[in-house]
Amino acid sequence: MEWLTDNPWVAWVGVALILAAIEAATVDFVFVMFAGGALAGALAAAVGGNIAVQVIVAILVAGLLLFVVRPIVKRKFTDGEHDHHIGASSLVGREARVLQTVTDTDGRIKLAGETWSARVAEGTEPLRPGDDVRVIAIHGATAIVAADRH
Repeated sequence: MEWLTDNPWVAWVGVALILAAIEAATVDFVFVMFAGGALAGALAAAVGGNIAVQVIVAILVAGLLLFVVRPIVKRKFTDGEHDHHIGASSLVGREARVLQTVTDTDGRIKLAGETWSARVAEGTEPLRPGDDVRVIAIHGATAIVAADRH
């Protein structure tokens, strides 16, 4: 135990490892910020700071990481609103051809080799078979289209 009191940085590193292990189980980017604070406490201990300095440094760094860095990291890794252009959302902006007259309530188009139900965008005139259209939105299994003006 005397060795540990002579080398308090080891205790801080141990706390950091425990916090990192908890983070691995939770993946919420909270405990990893606390682990960063513990590592800062270890650094303060390694350069000879007393226990009060070590604790203050650990708390300040953990707080800074938690309130400044965590929101940035969380936004980067849990970006649920970003559209990765897969599935139906990848069809927005693509050209299609009208198979059956498309009105504000019904119609059929050929889109990406498949037949889709379609509606015209609000305020748009009906589109006739053979017309080229552009998909401007996908609502469920219905494509919202507008005339494609090259």
